[in-house]
Amino acid sequence: MDTQSTTVSSAGVIARMRSMAGRFFGGSSEASVTKRLAGTIFIIRVFSAALAYLSQILLARWMGGSDYGVYVYVWTWVLLLGSMMDFGISASAQKLIPEYRARGEHALLRGFLSGSRWLTFAVSSIVSLLLAGLVKTLSPWIDANAVLPLYIGCLTLPAFVVANTQDGIARSHDWMRLGLMPQFIVRQSLIIGLTAGAFALGFHLGATVAMLASAGAVWIAMLGQMVVLNRKLGRHIEPGAKTYDFRGWLAVSLPILLVESFYLLLSYTDVLVLQQFRSSEEVGVYFAVVKTLALVSFIHYAMAATTAHRFAEYHALGDKPRLEAYVGHAINWTFWPSLAATVALLALGKPLLWLFGPQFVGGYDIMFIAAIGLVVRSAIGPVERLLNMLGHQHICALAYALSFVMNLVLCVVLVPRFGGHGAAAATSISLAFETVLLFWIVRQRLGLHVLAFGK
Repeated sequence: MDTQSTTVSSAGVIARMRSMAGRFFGGSSEASVTKRLAGTIFIIRVFSAALAYLSQILLARWMGGSDYGVYVYVWTWVLLLGSMMDFGISASAQKLIPEYRARGEHALLRGFLSGSRWLTFAVSSIVSLLLAGLVKTLSPWIDANAVLPLYIGCLTLPAFVVANTQDGIARSHDWMRLGLMPQFIVRQSLIIGLTAGAFALGFHLGATVAMLASAGAVWIAMLGQMVVLNRKLGRHIEPGAKTYDFRGWLAVSLPILLVESFYLLLSYTDVLVLQQFRSSEEVGVYFAVVKTLALVSFIHYAMAATTAHRFAEYHALGDKPRLEAYVGHAINWTFWPSLAATVALLALGKPLLWLFGPQFVGGYDIMFIAAIGLVVRSAIGPVERLLNMLGHQHICALAYALSFVMNLVLCVVLVPRFGGHGAAAATSISLAFETVLLFWIVRQRLGLHVLAFGK
C-alpha cells in the first residue's frame, strides 16, 4: 500500500511539473509569450554572468594585480557612465515605440528609430571628448599607468551608449536575443577572445592592451547589432517620412534617467560605504554574498525587460482590464520564481560561497539578511517600469531618491559598527521602504493592486 501510494504521489508530482512546464513554455497567449521571453532573458543574463566571471579570472591571472586593478577601475567607469549617458532613451524606447504604433504615428516612429541613435551617439561623443579633456587636465594627479586606459575608455563610451539604445529598440519589438546577446554574450566573448589572442601572441597584457581589446569588443558588438537591427526594422517598418521630436523624447527620457541613476546609486551604496569603514577582506566577503544572490535580481530584470513595452501599449490602447491582468501576471511571475530562487540559494549558500574561497563562507549569515530585501521587492514585480511607461516617471524617481537617501543614512549609521551585516540590513530596509512606497503610489495613481498576494 505504501509503495502504491508513493508511486501515485510521484506520478502526481510529475504530472504537475509537466503541466507547469507546458504552461510556461507552451501556448501562444500573451502570458505564455512573456514567460518564454523572460526565460530567454534570464538564461542570457545567467550565462553572461558566468562569462564575465570567467573573463575576470583570466584577466587577473594574465595581467597581474597592478594592471588588473587599473583595468577594473577604468572599466567600472565605462559601465557606470555608459549606463547613464543615453539619458534614459533606451528605457523610454519601450514607452514611445508602442505608443507611436498604437496611435498610427508612423513618421514619429521612423524618426525615433533612427534619430534616437544619432542623438545618443552625438551627445555621448561630445561628453566623451569633454571627459578626455578632464583626464588631460587631471593627468598630473592620476596614476600614470591609468591615463592612456582612461582615454581608451572615453573612446569606448559612444559605442557602449548606442548599444544600450539599440537594446531598448530591439526589446520594444520582442527581439530579446538581438537586444541582449550583443552586449551580454558577444561582447564578453570578444573580450576573452581578443585578450587571449594578445596573450598568446606574446604581447604584454597590461591595462592599455586589455582596454583596447575591450573597446574593440564594444564597437564590434554594437556595429554587428546595428546591421542586424536595421535589416529587421527594414522588414517591419514601411519606408516614409520621418519626424524628429527631440524635445518630446527627452521630456520622457530624463525623468526615467533619474530613476535609473538612483537605482544604480541604491545598488552600489552598500559596497561603497563598506569600503570606507571596513577592511578590504570584509568588502570582498560582502561582495561575494551580493554576487551569489544576483540570480534573484536577474528574475526581476528579465520580467521588467519583457513587460515594459506591453504596459505602454495597453495603456495607449486604453485597455485597462487587459493592462491590469497583465500587471498581475508580471507580478506573480516575478515574486514566486524569486522566492523559489532565494530558498534554493540560501540552501546552497555555504558551498556557493566556498567556491570564492574558504574564508568567504563566513558571510553565509549575511545572505539571509540581504535576501529579505530582494524577496520583499519582488512581491510587487516590475512596477517601476509600469510607472515609467504610464507617464509617472517623476514620482517614481522621487521614490527611488528617497530610498537611496535612506540607504545612505542607514549604511553610514550601521556599517561602522556591524560591517557587512549592517550594510545588508540597511539595503534590505531601504528596499522594503521602496516597495511600500511604490505600492502606495501605484494604488493612488493607477488604482491597481500590485502585490503577489492579498488581493
